[in-house]
Amino acid sequence: MRSPVRKRYRGVYIGLAAAAVLLSLLTAGCSNTVDDNGHSPSTAQSSGSETAPENPTLDLDAARDKAKGVSSAIYEMLGVHKGKVTERGPAISTCERKDPQRFYMTRHPWSVYGLSEDDLRAAFQRLREELPKRGWEIVDYGPNNSEAKSLSLTADAKTDRFSVNAVLIVSTPTNPHEKDPLLAITVVSGCWQAPTGTDLNAQY
Repeated sequence: MRSPVRKRYRGVYIGLAAAAVLLSLLTAGCSNTVDDNGHSPSTAQSSGSETAPENPTLDLDAARDKAKGVSSAIYEMLGVHKGKVTERGPAISTCERKDPQRFYMTRHPWSVYGLSEDDLRAAFQRLREELPKRGWEIVDYGPNNSEAKSLSLTADAKTDRFSVNAVLIVSTPTNPHEKDPLLAITVVSGCWQAPTGTDLNAQY
């Protein structure tokens, strides 16, 4: 599938210029490195059954807690304790090519703002350096497809079922006066199977 972090989050406070960036982030792709199970194609195991171990059963609240834990670890890597952070929690999303009545994934978009552009750039660089040290593999890095050509990275956890995408939204040569600089983070899980009796329609 396309990477679980294909959609990007822009933040909770959005002016007209920022809204345009949000639209570009939501529609732009980043990489095709992770399948529905949260694995890179080189390591993904094929299965003839949707109840295979690649989609373990997990309660929705437990899945949200796992996503929060991953986001907390990413936040610590950023080292931006003076910045402000959006408060939106993990959401439940459908899995591509799987039964939406039985399978789901978690998506946790959040952002750090209220810092200078230099501080945000430094935080992005720290994240790029820390991820490989903490068991993550960076699978994509460079300017994204937005008009601003914002710097972006995508990483897959080597020992867990999560991917993360980070987008540095600051002034660039093609967007020299960014009004709302921030660092947008999206943490996405592989697919989980909902416990029997779970009404996923009420969660989407």
